[in-house]
Amino acid sequence: MPGQDTGEDGTEGRGAPVPRYTRRLTDKILIAFHQACDQRDFEVADQLLGILETMVARREVHPGQNRRKTIESFVAAHERLWHLRHPED
Repeated sequence: MPGQDTGEDGTEGRGAPVPRYTRRLTDKILIAFHQACDQRDFEVADQLLGILETMVARREVHPGQNRRKTIESFVAAHERLWHLRHPED
């Protein structure tokens, strides 16, 4: 209802939950991955890729999501980490 406060659980009154985030969780994990790479913390970057892989593997495609783009970003992240770990190749 207009003018009603949003509850702690993200719902407005008794209606549907109000979206609180504008980015997908997979996008946020990729951002954290790239920050870990920038800081040369390869162990954390690798763990974040593992989390992302779990999410990509189990996620069903929902309307509005571009699964191919997510997978391409995941592959590019793996390539970046490999090149950072093997700069001579």
